[in-house]
Amino acid sequence: MTEVSLSLSDTAVAALHVAPDRVGEELRFAAAVKLFELGRLSSGAAAAVAGVPKPLFLQRLTDYQVPAFRLTAAEVEHDFANA
Repeated sequence: MTEVSLSLSDTAVAALHVAPDRVGEELRFAAAVKLFELGRLSSGAAAAVAGVPKPLFLQRLTDYQVPAFRLTAAEVEHDFANA
């Protein structure tokens, strides 16, 4: 297992508006969301990075204004035509 260490100033921690003991969890989740948004991780892999079950990860994406599913217009049309 790989461990990542990050040092933050008290000012940076205060700017996050979370309890100091939850900063690591907050940053871990935010990193997972961003990597999912960029297409670098699947939703399952991102949930694993975030340390939460996949359904919870997908549900919480709305907190970050990230769509859970990315379909092109052609994919939507195809799905609609074949429904």
